[in-house]
Amino acid sequence: MAKKIKRPVLATIVPVLALGLTLTGCTDSKDAVNSTSSPSGNQTTPEATQSNTIKPVTLSLFIDSPYQQPTPDNKIYKMIKDKTGVSLKMEFLVGDLQQKLGVMIAGGDYPDIMTGNDKLIAAGAFVPLEDLIDKYAPNLKKHYASVWNQMKDPASGHIYALPNYNVFSGQFNETAYEGPGFYLQKDVLKEMGYPTPKTLDEYFDIIAKYKAKHPDMIGFETLNFDWRNFPLLNPPEHLAGHPNDGGVIVENGKAQIFADKDISKTYYKKLNEINAQGLMDREALVQNYDQYLAKIASGRVIGMFDQHWNFGDGERSLISQNKIGSTYVGFPLLYPGAQEYYRDRPVLNINRGYGISTKAKDPVQIIKFLDSLMTEDWQKTLQWGIQGEDYMVKDGKFYRTPEQRAKADDNTWKLANKAEAFFANSPKMQGTYSDGNATDPGTQPQEFYDSLKPQDQEVLKAYNHKTWAEFFKTPAENPVYYPAWSIDLIDGSPAKVANTKMTDLAVKYLPKAILGKPDDFEGVWKEYVDQISKSNVKAYEDRINDQINWRIQNWSSK
Repeated sequence: MAKKIKRPVLATIVPVLALGLTLTGCTDSKDAVNSTSSPSGNQTTPEATQSNTIKPVTLSLFIDSPYQQPTPDNKIYKMIKDKTGVSLKMEFLVGDLQQKLGVMIAGGDYPDIMTGNDKLIAAGAFVPLEDLIDKYAPNLKKHYASVWNQMKDPASGHIYALPNYNVFSGQFNETAYEGPGFYLQKDVLKEMGYPTPKTLDEYFDIIAKYKAKHPDMIGFETLNFDWRNFPLLNPPEHLAGHPNDGGVIVENGKAQIFADKDISKTYYKKLNEINAQGLMDREALVQNYDQYLAKIASGRVIGMFDQHWNFGDGERSLISQNKIGSTYVGFPLLYPGAQEYYRDRPVLNINRGYGISTKAKDPVQIIKFLDSLMTEDWQKTLQWGIQGEDYMVKDGKFYRTPEQRAKADDNTWKLANKAEAFFANSPKMQGTYSDGNATDPGTQPQEFYDSLKPQDQEVLKAYNHKTWAEFFKTPAENPVYYPAWSIDLIDGSPAKVANTKMTDLAVKYLPKAILGKPDDFEGVWKEYVDQISKSNVKAYEDRINDQINWRIQNWSSK
Protein backbone atom coordinates (compact mmCIF):
# COMPACT_ATOMS: atom_id res chain seq x y z
CA MET A 1 0.00 0.00 0.00
CA ALA A 2 1.19 3.46 -0.79
CA LYS A 3 2.55 5.48 2.08
CA LYS A 4 2.07 9.19 1.52
CA ILE A 5 3.29 12.39 3.11
CA LYS A 6 1.21 15.32 4.23
CA ARG A 7 0.73 17.61 1.25
CA PRO A 8 -2.13 19.38 -0.51
CA VAL A 9 -4.57 16.60 -1.19
CA LEU A 10 -4.16 16.09 -4.94
CA ALA A 11 -0.41 16.11 -4.59
CA THR A 12 -0.70 13.56 -1.81
CA ILE A 13 -1.15 10.61 -4.14
CA VAL A 14 1.40 11.47 -6.80
CA PRO A 15 3.08 8.18 -7.79
CA VAL A 16 6.39 7.66 -6.06
CA LEU A 17 9.40 7.55 -8.35
CA ALA A 18 12.00 4.81 -8.09
CA LEU A 19 13.15 4.62 -4.52
CA GLY A 20 16.60 3.47 -3.64
CA LEU A 21 16.56 4.07 0.09
CA THR A 22 19.88 3.30 1.71
CA LEU A 23 19.78 3.63 5.46
CA THR A 24 23.49 3.39 5.98
CA GLY A 25 26.39 4.87 7.78
CA CYS A 26 29.80 3.61 8.74
CA THR A 27 29.35 0.74 11.15
CA ASP A 28 32.25 -0.55 13.16
CA SER A 29 32.39 -4.16 14.22
CA LYS A 30 31.53 -3.10 17.74
CA ASP A 31 28.02 -2.25 16.46
CA ALA A 32 27.40 -5.87 15.58
CA VAL A 33 25.33 -7.40 18.35
CA ASN A 34 23.87 -10.69 19.31
CA SER A 35 21.11 -11.90 17.04
CA THR A 36 18.54 -11.40 19.78
CA SER A 37 19.60 -7.87 20.69
CA SER A 38 16.78 -5.71 21.96
CA PRO A 39 16.37 -1.98 21.38
CA SER A 40 17.47 -1.34 24.94
CA GLY A 41 20.45 -3.61 24.54
CA ASN A 42 19.63 -5.64 27.66
CA GLN A 43 17.43 -8.39 26.22
CA THR A 44 18.27 -11.83 27.57
CA THR A 45 20.00 -13.89 24.92
CA PRO A 46 18.49 -17.34 24.20
CA GLU A 47 21.10 -20.02 24.68
CA ALA A 48 20.56 -21.36 21.16
CA THR A 49 22.07 -18.26 19.60
CA GLN A 50 24.39 -17.08 22.34
CA SER A 51 27.50 -17.28 20.17
CA ASN A 52 25.91 -15.96 16.99
CA THR A 53 26.43 -12.38 15.92
CA ILE A 54 25.20 -10.25 13.07
CA LYS A 55 28.00 -8.53 11.20
CA PRO A 56 27.56 -5.00 9.84
CA VAL A 57 25.92 -5.30 6.45
CA THR A 58 23.67 -3.51 3.97
CA LEU A 59 20.80 -5.69 2.78
CA SER A 60 18.94 -4.96 -0.44
CA LEU A 61 15.18 -5.42 -0.27
CA PHE A 62 12.24 -5.27 -2.71
CA ILE A 63 8.72 -4.55 -1.42
CA ASP A 64 5.89 -5.18 -3.87
CA SER A 65 3.82 -2.12 -2.88
CA PRO A 66 4.46 1.59 -3.33
CA TYR A 67 5.65 3.42 -0.22
CA GLN A 68 6.86 6.93 0.46
CA GLN A 69 10.55 7.32 1.28
CA PRO A 70 11.35 7.62 4.99
CA THR A 71 13.59 10.45 6.12
CA PRO A 72 17.35 9.72 6.21
CA ASP A 73 17.37 10.27 9.97
CA ASN A 74 14.38 8.02 10.71
CA LYS A 75 14.88 7.04 14.33
CA ILE A 76 13.68 3.44 14.09
CA TYR A 77 15.79 2.54 11.06
CA LYS A 78 18.74 4.19 12.79
CA MET A 79 18.07 2.11 15.88
CA ILE A 80 17.94 -1.05 13.77
CA LYS A 81 21.34 -0.19 12.29
CA ASP A 82 22.86 0.74 15.64
CA LYS A 83 21.62 -2.37 17.44
CA THR A 84 21.85 -5.03 14.72
CA GLY A 85 24.45 -3.64 12.33
CA VAL A 86 21.94 -3.95 9.47
CA SER A 87 21.25 -1.14 7.02
CA LEU A 88 18.43 -1.53 4.53
CA LYS A 89 18.54 -0.56 0.87
CA MET A 90 14.87 -0.72 -0.02
CA GLU A 91 13.21 -0.61 -3.42
CA PHE A 92 9.44 -0.05 -3.55
CA LEU A 93 7.07 -0.93 -6.35
CA VAL A 94 6.56 1.67 -9.06
CA GLY A 95 3.97 0.92 -11.73
CA ASP A 96 2.60 -2.51 -12.62
CA LEU A 97 3.60 -5.39 -10.33
CA GLN A 98 3.36 -8.15 -12.92
CA GLN A 99 5.58 -6.23 -15.31
CA LYS A 100 8.13 -5.62 -12.56
CA LEU A 101 8.15 -9.29 -11.58
CA GLY A 102 8.55 -10.33 -15.20
CA VAL A 103 11.62 -8.14 -15.58
CA MET A 104 13.14 -9.44 -12.35
CA ILE A 105 12.58 -13.07 -13.28
CA ALA A 106 13.82 -12.66 -16.86
CA GLY A 107 17.07 -11.11 -15.65
CA GLY A 108 17.44 -13.23 -12.55
CA ASP A 109 18.44 -10.03 -10.81
CA TYR A 110 17.08 -10.30 -7.28
CA PRO A 111 17.85 -8.33 -4.12
CA ASP A 112 18.70 -10.11 -0.87
CA ILE A 113 15.16 -10.01 0.48
CA MET A 114 11.85 -9.85 -1.40
CA THR A 115 8.20 -9.91 -0.43
CA GLY A 116 6.69 -13.28 -1.21
CA ASN A 117 4.81 -13.80 -4.46
CA ASP A 118 3.56 -16.95 -6.20
CA LYS A 119 5.23 -15.96 -9.45
CA LEU A 120 8.62 -15.50 -7.78
CA ILE A 121 8.22 -18.77 -5.91
CA ALA A 122 7.39 -20.62 -9.13
CA ALA A 123 10.47 -19.07 -10.75
CA GLY A 124 12.70 -20.49 -8.01
CA ALA A 125 13.67 -17.05 -6.75
CA PHE A 126 13.65 -17.94 -3.04
CA VAL A 127 15.69 -20.27 -0.87
CA PRO A 128 13.86 -22.72 1.42
CA LEU A 129 13.68 -21.36 4.95
CA GLU A 130 12.76 -24.28 7.19
CA ASP A 131 16.33 -25.46 7.85
CA LEU A 132 17.58 -21.91 8.37
CA ILE A 133 14.80 -21.30 10.89
CA ASP A 134 15.48 -24.57 12.69
CA LYS A 135 19.21 -23.84 13.04
CA TYR A 136 19.45 -20.07 13.44
CA ALA A 137 16.07 -18.52 14.28
CA PRO A 138 14.61 -19.73 17.60
CA ASN A 139 12.32 -16.70 17.91
CA LEU A 140 10.82 -17.26 14.47
CA LYS A 141 10.50 -21.00 15.15
CA LYS A 142 8.52 -20.29 18.30
CA HIS A 143 6.42 -17.62 16.60
CA TYR A 144 5.34 -19.89 13.74
CA ALA A 145 5.09 -23.16 15.67
CA SER A 146 1.29 -23.33 15.53
CA VAL A 147 1.12 -22.70 11.77
CA TRP A 148 4.27 -24.48 10.61
CA ASN A 149 2.50 -26.87 8.23
CA GLN A 150 0.30 -24.13 6.80
CA MET A 151 3.37 -22.09 5.86
CA LYS A 152 4.67 -24.81 3.55
CA ASP A 153 4.25 -24.40 -0.19
CA PRO A 154 1.96 -27.26 -1.32
CA ALA A 155 3.96 -27.93 -4.49
CA SER A 156 7.35 -28.40 -2.83
CA GLY A 157 6.73 -28.73 0.90
CA HIS A 158 9.20 -25.89 1.54
CA ILE A 159 8.71 -22.59 3.33
CA TYR A 160 9.68 -19.69 1.08
CA ALA A 161 8.20 -16.67 2.87
CA LEU A 162 7.61 -15.61 6.46
CA PRO A 163 3.92 -14.70 6.79
CA ASN A 164 3.63 -11.08 7.82
CA TYR A 165 0.20 -11.17 9.43
CA ASN A 166 -2.17 -13.23 11.55
CA VAL A 167 -0.09 -15.38 13.86
CA PHE A 168 -1.64 -14.60 17.23
CA SER A 169 -0.69 -15.12 20.84
CA GLY A 170 -2.51 -14.17 24.00
CA GLN A 171 -5.83 -12.40 23.50
CA PHE A 172 -7.00 -10.97 20.19
CA ASN A 173 -9.10 -7.81 20.37
CA GLU A 174 -10.66 -6.79 17.07
CA THR A 175 -11.37 -3.07 17.24
CA ALA A 176 -10.79 -1.59 13.80
CA TYR A 177 -12.21 -3.31 10.73
CA GLU A 178 -9.98 -3.80 7.70
CA GLY A 179 -12.13 -6.14 5.66
CA PRO A 180 -14.69 -5.95 2.85
CA GLY A 181 -17.86 -3.90 2.96
CA PHE A 182 -19.95 -1.25 1.29
CA TYR A 183 -18.56 1.97 2.72
CA LEU A 184 -20.19 5.36 3.24
CA GLN A 185 -18.75 8.65 4.47
CA LYS A 186 -19.47 9.55 8.07
CA ASP A 187 -20.74 13.01 7.08
CA VAL A 188 -23.20 11.31 4.73
CA LEU A 189 -24.47 9.08 7.52
CA LYS A 190 -24.85 12.02 9.87
CA GLU A 191 -26.77 14.16 7.39
CA MET A 192 -29.04 11.23 6.52
CA GLY A 193 -29.84 10.51 10.16
CA TYR A 194 -27.47 7.59 10.69
CA PRO A 195 -29.24 4.97 8.56
CA THR A 196 -28.25 1.28 8.49
CA PRO A 197 -28.49 0.12 4.87
CA LYS A 198 -29.00 -3.61 4.51
CA THR A 199 -29.59 -4.00 0.77
CA LEU A 200 -28.13 -2.59 -2.44
CA ASP A 201 -31.30 -0.59 -3.03
CA GLU A 202 -31.12 1.03 0.41
CA TYR A 203 -27.42 1.75 -0.01
CA PHE A 204 -27.69 3.41 -3.41
CA ASP A 205 -30.80 5.31 -2.32
CA ILE A 206 -28.66 6.98 0.36
CA ILE A 207 -26.03 7.85 -2.24
CA ALA A 208 -28.64 9.21 -4.65
CA LYS A 209 -30.29 11.44 -2.05
CA TYR A 210 -26.98 12.79 -0.78
CA LYS A 211 -25.59 13.44 -4.25
CA ALA A 212 -28.78 15.30 -5.19
CA LYS A 213 -27.95 17.76 -2.40
CA HIS A 214 -24.21 17.76 -3.15
CA PRO A 215 -23.83 17.40 -6.94
CA ASP A 216 -20.05 17.91 -6.88
CA MET A 217 -19.60 14.66 -4.96
CA ILE A 218 -18.70 11.37 -6.63
CA GLY A 219 -21.44 8.85 -5.95
CA PHE A 220 -19.93 5.36 -6.12
CA GLU A 221 -16.34 4.27 -6.72
CA THR A 222 -14.76 0.95 -7.54
CA LEU A 223 -11.36 -0.26 -8.71
CA ASN A 224 -10.28 -2.58 -11.52
CA PHE A 225 -6.50 -2.23 -11.62
CA ASP A 226 -3.75 -4.85 -11.69
CA TRP A 227 -4.20 -7.36 -8.84
CA ARG A 228 -6.33 -4.82 -6.99
CA ASN A 229 -9.42 -5.75 -8.98
CA PHE A 230 -11.25 -7.32 -6.05
CA PRO A 231 -13.34 -4.17 -5.35
CA LEU A 232 -15.04 -4.86 -8.68
CA LEU A 233 -15.00 -8.67 -8.68
CA ASN A 234 -15.73 -9.72 -5.08
CA PRO A 235 -19.02 -8.04 -4.07
CA PRO A 236 -21.34 -10.78 -5.42
CA GLU A 237 -19.94 -13.45 -3.11
CA HIS A 238 -20.45 -11.29 -0.03
CA LEU A 239 -23.91 -10.13 -1.07
CA ALA A 240 -24.84 -13.81 -1.42
CA GLY A 241 -23.63 -14.65 2.08
CA HIS A 242 -20.17 -16.09 1.40
CA PRO A 243 -16.77 -15.13 2.85
CA ASN A 244 -13.86 -13.89 0.78
CA ASP A 245 -12.71 -16.96 -1.16
CA GLY A 246 -11.56 -14.92 -4.14
CA GLY A 247 -12.95 -16.13 -7.45
CA VAL A 248 -15.03 -18.99 -6.03
CA ILE A 249 -17.78 -19.68 -3.55
CA VAL A 250 -17.45 -22.82 -1.48
CA GLU A 251 -20.47 -24.80 -0.34
CA ASN A 252 -20.23 -28.14 1.45
CA GLY A 253 -16.51 -28.24 0.68
CA LYS A 254 -17.02 -27.80 -3.07
CA ALA A 255 -15.83 -24.70 -4.94
CA GLN A 256 -17.29 -23.17 -8.07
CA ILE A 257 -16.83 -19.86 -9.84
CA PHE A 258 -19.51 -17.21 -9.43
CA ALA A 259 -18.52 -14.76 -12.17
CA ASP A 260 -21.11 -16.26 -14.53
CA LYS A 261 -23.83 -16.83 -11.92
CA ASP A 262 -26.98 -14.82 -11.24
CA ILE A 263 -25.49 -13.41 -8.03
CA SER A 264 -22.97 -11.60 -10.23
CA LYS A 265 -25.44 -10.58 -12.89
CA THR A 266 -27.68 -9.00 -10.26
CA TYR A 267 -24.84 -6.87 -8.90
CA TYR A 268 -23.48 -5.64 -12.22
CA LYS A 269 -26.96 -4.91 -13.51
CA LYS A 270 -27.43 -2.72 -10.45
CA LEU A 271 -24.19 -0.89 -11.25
CA ASN A 272 -25.48 -0.41 -14.79
CA GLU A 273 -28.63 1.17 -13.35
CA ILE A 274 -26.81 3.54 -11.01
CA ASN A 275 -24.43 4.50 -13.80
CA ALA A 276 -27.41 5.47 -15.94
CA GLN A 277 -28.56 7.63 -13.01
CA GLY A 278 -25.20 9.42 -12.88
CA LEU A 279 -24.25 7.91 -9.52
CA MET A 280 -21.13 6.03 -10.60
CA ASP A 281 -17.73 7.49 -11.36
CA ARG A 282 -17.28 6.86 -15.07
CA GLU A 283 -13.50 6.76 -14.62
CA ALA A 284 -13.74 4.05 -11.97
CA LEU A 285 -13.12 1.13 -14.31
CA VAL A 286 -10.09 2.61 -16.07
CA GLN A 287 -8.29 4.45 -13.26
CA ASN A 288 -5.14 3.19 -11.59
CA TYR A 289 -4.63 2.70 -7.87
CA ASP A 290 -3.04 6.09 -7.22
CA GLN A 291 -5.90 7.86 -9.00
CA TYR A 292 -8.38 5.90 -6.94
CA LEU A 293 -6.64 6.89 -3.69
CA ALA A 294 -6.45 10.51 -4.85
CA LYS A 295 -10.23 10.65 -5.26
CA ILE A 296 -10.79 9.19 -1.81
CA ALA A 297 -8.23 11.60 -0.34
CA SER A 298 -10.08 14.49 -1.99
CA GLY A 299 -13.06 13.85 0.27
CA ARG A 300 -15.45 13.76 -2.71
CA VAL A 301 -16.33 10.05 -2.78
CA ILE A 302 -19.63 9.19 -1.10
CA GLY A 303 -19.20 5.43 -1.10
CA MET A 304 -17.51 2.35 -2.55
CA PHE A 305 -17.12 -1.38 -2.08
CA ASP A 306 -13.61 -2.25 -0.99
CA GLN A 307 -11.53 -3.78 1.75
CA HIS A 308 -10.66 -1.09 4.25
CA TRP A 309 -6.92 -1.75 4.19
CA ASN A 310 -6.91 -1.17 0.43
CA PHE A 311 -8.09 2.44 0.63
CA GLY A 312 -6.50 3.17 4.00
CA ASP A 313 -3.88 5.53 2.61
CA GLY A 314 -6.53 7.75 1.08
CA GLU A 315 -8.35 7.78 4.39
CA ARG A 316 -5.15 8.54 6.31
CA SER A 317 -4.66 11.56 4.09
CA LEU A 318 -8.14 12.74 5.07
CA ILE A 319 -7.27 12.27 8.74
CA SER A 320 -4.07 14.28 8.33
CA GLN A 321 -6.22 17.08 6.87
CA ASN A 322 -8.63 16.75 9.82
CA LYS A 323 -11.45 15.74 7.46
CA ILE A 324 -12.74 13.09 9.82
CA GLY A 325 -16.27 13.37 8.48
CA SER A 326 -15.01 12.31 5.06
CA THR A 327 -13.70 8.99 6.37
CA TYR A 328 -15.77 5.83 6.14
CA VAL A 329 -17.96 3.25 7.85
CA GLY A 330 -18.58 -0.15 6.26
CA PHE A 331 -21.88 -2.02 6.02
CA PRO A 332 -22.58 -5.71 5.22
CA LEU A 333 -25.19 -5.50 2.47
CA LEU A 334 -27.00 -8.71 1.53
CA TYR A 335 -29.29 -10.17 -1.07
CA PRO A 336 -32.72 -11.25 0.27
CA GLY A 337 -32.41 -14.46 2.28
CA ALA A 338 -28.60 -14.44 2.49
CA GLN A 339 -26.77 -14.83 5.81
CA GLU A 340 -23.99 -12.36 6.54
CA TYR A 341 -20.38 -13.49 6.14
CA TYR A 342 -18.22 -10.42 5.50
CA ARG A 343 -16.04 -10.44 8.59
CA ASP A 344 -13.81 -13.46 8.97
CA ARG A 345 -11.22 -14.52 11.47
CA PRO A 346 -7.76 -13.33 10.43
CA VAL A 347 -6.02 -15.91 8.26
CA LEU A 348 -2.37 -16.65 7.74
CA ASN A 349 -0.87 -14.68 4.87
CA ILE A 350 0.59 -17.70 3.07
CA ASN A 351 3.52 -17.10 0.69
CA ARG A 352 3.56 -13.42 1.61
CA GLY A 353 5.93 -11.51 3.85
CA TYR A 354 9.70 -11.63 3.40
CA GLY A 355 11.65 -14.37 1.70
CA ILE A 356 15.39 -14.67 1.07
CA SER A 357 16.38 -14.68 -2.58
CA THR A 358 18.72 -17.14 -4.24
CA LYS A 359 21.06 -14.21 -4.94
CA ALA A 360 21.57 -13.41 -1.25
CA LYS A 361 25.22 -13.81 -0.27
CA ASP A 362 24.56 -14.77 3.34
CA PRO A 363 21.09 -16.25 4.04
CA VAL A 364 22.19 -17.19 7.56
CA GLN A 365 22.92 -13.56 8.40
CA ILE A 366 19.54 -12.48 7.00
CA ILE A 367 17.52 -15.04 8.95
CA LYS A 368 19.40 -14.07 12.11
CA PHE A 369 18.56 -10.44 11.49
CA LEU A 370 14.85 -11.15 11.02
CA ASP A 371 14.91 -13.41 14.06
CA SER A 372 16.52 -10.69 16.17
CA LEU A 373 13.46 -8.47 15.69
CA MET A 374 11.07 -11.11 17.06
CA THR A 375 11.66 -10.35 20.73
CA GLU A 376 9.02 -8.52 22.74
CA ASP A 377 11.33 -5.54 23.25
CA TRP A 378 11.84 -5.08 19.52
CA GLN A 379 8.19 -5.67 18.73
CA LYS A 380 7.11 -3.05 21.25
CA THR A 381 9.51 -0.60 19.64
CA LEU A 382 8.35 -1.39 16.12
CA GLN A 383 4.65 -1.30 17.00
CA TRP A 384 4.32 1.18 19.88
CA GLY A 385 7.51 3.20 19.48
CA ILE A 386 9.84 4.54 22.17
CA GLN A 387 8.51 4.52 25.73
CA GLY A 388 8.26 8.07 27.03
CA GLU A 389 8.37 9.51 23.51
CA ASP A 390 5.67 7.68 21.57
CA TYR A 391 3.70 6.07 24.39
CA MET A 392 3.43 6.05 28.16
CA VAL A 393 2.92 3.36 30.81
CA LYS A 394 0.64 3.65 33.84
CA ASP A 395 -0.08 0.75 36.19
CA GLY A 396 1.50 -1.53 33.60
CA LYS A 397 -0.86 -0.44 30.82
CA PHE A 398 0.40 1.19 27.63
CA TYR A 399 -1.37 4.35 26.47
CA ARG A 400 -0.70 7.48 24.46
CA THR A 401 -1.27 11.11 25.29
CA PRO A 402 -3.37 13.25 22.93
CA GLU A 403 -0.14 14.78 21.62
CA GLN A 404 1.36 11.36 20.93
CA ARG A 405 -1.81 10.25 19.13
CA ALA A 406 -1.77 13.37 16.98
CA LYS A 407 1.80 12.63 15.92
CA ALA A 408 0.91 9.03 15.14
CA ASP A 409 -1.79 10.28 12.72
CA ASP A 410 0.64 12.61 10.93
CA ASN A 411 2.12 11.00 7.82
CA THR A 412 5.10 13.36 7.84
CA TRP A 413 5.92 12.45 11.44
CA LYS A 414 5.67 8.74 10.65
CA LEU A 415 8.23 9.04 7.87
CA ALA A 416 10.78 10.11 10.48
CA ASN A 417 9.63 8.05 13.44
CA LYS A 418 8.17 4.74 12.24
CA ALA A 419 9.50 1.88 10.13
CA GLU A 420 6.19 1.25 8.39
CA ALA A 421 7.46 0.18 4.99
CA PHE A 422 9.73 -2.49 6.41
CA PHE A 423 7.56 -3.59 9.32
CA ALA A 424 4.33 -3.99 7.35
CA ASN A 425 5.86 -6.93 5.50
CA SER A 426 7.94 -8.45 8.28
CA PRO A 427 7.02 -11.17 10.81
CA LYS A 428 5.16 -9.62 13.72
CA MET A 429 3.59 -10.46 17.04
CA GLN A 430 -0.16 -9.96 17.19
CA GLY A 431 -2.57 -10.34 20.08
CA THR A 432 -1.06 -9.49 23.44
CA TYR A 433 2.41 -9.46 24.97
CA SER A 434 3.30 -11.46 28.07
CA ASP A 435 2.52 -8.38 30.20
CA GLY A 436 -1.08 -8.29 28.90
CA ASN A 437 -0.71 -5.21 26.71
CA ALA A 438 -1.97 -5.41 23.15
CA THR A 439 0.78 -5.74 20.58
CA ASP A 440 -0.17 -2.43 18.94
CA PRO A 441 -2.07 0.70 19.96
CA GLY A 442 -4.95 -0.02 17.61
CA THR A 443 -5.97 -3.19 19.44
CA GLN A 444 -5.47 -1.91 23.00
CA PRO A 445 -9.21 -1.51 23.81
CA GLN A 446 -9.14 1.66 25.90
CA GLU A 447 -6.38 3.25 23.82
CA PHE A 448 -8.38 2.51 20.66
CA TYR A 449 -11.47 4.30 21.93
CA ASP A 450 -9.53 7.18 23.48
CA SER A 451 -7.63 7.64 20.23
CA LEU A 452 -10.78 8.20 18.21
CA LYS A 453 -11.70 11.68 17.11
CA PRO A 454 -14.85 13.19 18.66
CA GLN A 455 -16.62 12.78 15.31
CA ASP A 456 -15.80 9.07 15.32
CA GLN A 457 -17.04 8.64 18.86
CA GLU A 458 -20.24 10.44 17.85
CA VAL A 459 -20.81 7.97 15.00
CA LEU A 460 -20.19 4.94 17.22
CA LYS A 461 -22.53 6.32 19.86
CA ALA A 462 -25.25 6.84 17.22
CA TYR A 463 -25.05 3.17 16.30
CA ASN A 464 -24.57 1.98 19.90
CA HIS A 465 -21.15 0.51 19.10
CA LYS A 466 -17.72 0.82 20.72
CA THR A 467 -15.64 -0.38 17.75
CA TRP A 468 -15.86 -0.41 13.94
CA ALA A 469 -15.75 -4.21 13.91
CA GLU A 470 -19.17 -4.27 15.59
CA PHE A 471 -20.83 -3.12 12.38
CA PHE A 472 -20.22 -6.67 11.15
CA LYS A 473 -21.33 -10.01 12.55
CA THR A 474 -18.79 -11.78 14.75
CA PRO A 475 -17.43 -14.60 12.60
CA ALA A 476 -17.41 -18.27 13.41
CA GLU A 477 -14.19 -20.27 13.17
CA ASN A 478 -12.80 -20.30 9.65
CA PRO A 479 -13.13 -23.53 7.66
CA VAL A 480 -9.86 -25.46 7.72
CA TYR A 481 -9.09 -24.77 4.05
CA TYR A 482 -9.90 -21.06 4.19
CA PRO A 483 -9.30 -18.91 2.21
CA ALA A 484 -9.40 -20.33 -1.31
CA TRP A 485 -7.90 -17.16 -2.78
CA SER A 486 -4.52 -18.07 -1.28
CA ILE A 487 -4.28 -21.28 -3.30
CA ASP A 488 -1.37 -21.16 -5.74
CA LEU A 489 -2.55 -21.84 -9.30
CA ILE A 490 1.03 -22.45 -10.60
CA ASP A 491 2.22 -20.37 -13.53
CA GLY A 492 1.61 -22.01 -16.91
CA SER A 493 -0.85 -24.57 -15.57
CA PRO A 494 -4.29 -24.99 -17.19
CA ALA A 495 -5.85 -23.58 -13.99
CA LYS A 496 -3.66 -20.47 -14.15
CA VAL A 497 -4.35 -19.98 -17.85
CA ALA A 498 -8.08 -20.32 -17.25
CA ASN A 499 -8.01 -17.88 -14.36
CA THR A 500 -6.05 -15.34 -16.42
CA LYS A 501 -8.53 -15.75 -19.25
CA MET A 502 -11.49 -15.17 -16.93
CA THR A 503 -9.83 -12.10 -15.45
CA ASP A 504 -9.17 -10.74 -18.94
CA LEU A 505 -12.81 -11.33 -19.85
CA ALA A 506 -13.95 -9.47 -16.74
CA VAL A 507 -11.71 -6.53 -17.62
CA LYS A 508 -13.19 -6.48 -21.14
CA TYR A 509 -16.86 -7.15 -20.52
CA LEU A 510 -17.75 -5.76 -17.10
CA PRO A 511 -17.01 -2.14 -18.06
CA LYS A 512 -19.13 -2.62 -21.19
CA ALA A 513 -21.94 -4.12 -19.16
CA ILE A 514 -21.81 -1.46 -16.44
CA LEU A 515 -21.22 1.65 -18.54
CA GLY A 516 -23.44 0.71 -21.50
CA LYS A 517 -27.07 1.59 -22.05
CA PRO A 518 -29.47 -0.35 -19.80
CA ASP A 519 -31.15 -1.84 -22.90
CA ASP A 520 -27.81 -3.33 -23.95
CA PHE A 521 -26.99 -4.99 -20.65
CA GLU A 522 -28.61 -8.38 -21.33
CA GLY A 523 -26.79 -8.80 -24.64
CA VAL A 524 -23.39 -7.90 -23.19
CA TRP A 525 -23.94 -10.16 -20.22
CA LYS A 526 -24.89 -13.14 -22.40
CA GLU A 527 -21.75 -12.67 -24.49
CA TYR A 528 -19.65 -12.46 -21.33
CA VAL A 529 -21.07 -15.67 -19.90
CA ASP A 530 -20.64 -17.47 -23.24
CA GLN A 531 -16.97 -16.51 -23.31
CA ILE A 532 -16.44 -17.67 -19.73
CA SER A 533 -17.83 -21.09 -20.67
CA LYS A 534 -15.02 -21.41 -23.24
CA SER A 535 -12.28 -20.67 -20.67
CA ASN A 536 -11.62 -24.15 -19.27
CA VAL A 537 -13.39 -23.29 -16.05
CA LYS A 538 -13.19 -26.92 -14.98
CA ALA A 539 -9.38 -26.84 -14.83
CA TYR A 540 -9.55 -23.83 -12.52
CA GLU A 541 -12.23 -25.29 -10.28
CA ASP A 542 -10.48 -28.68 -10.17
CA ARG A 543 -7.25 -27.07 -8.95
CA ILE A 544 -9.10 -25.14 -6.23
CA ASN A 545 -11.02 -28.23 -5.10
CA ASP A 546 -7.90 -30.40 -5.13
CA GLN A 547 -6.10 -27.93 -2.87
CA ILE A 548 -9.12 -27.49 -0.60
CA ASN A 549 -9.07 -31.25 -0.04
CA TRP A 550 -5.30 -31.22 0.44
CA ARG A 551 -5.58 -28.51 3.08
CA ILE A 552 -8.34 -30.33 4.91
CA GLN A 553 -6.16 -33.45 5.03
CA ASN A 554 -2.91 -31.69 6.00
CA TRP A 555 -4.06 -28.72 8.07
CA SER A 556 -6.69 -30.35 10.23
CA SER A 557 -5.82 -30.90 13.87
CA LYS A 558 -4.71 -34.46 14.52
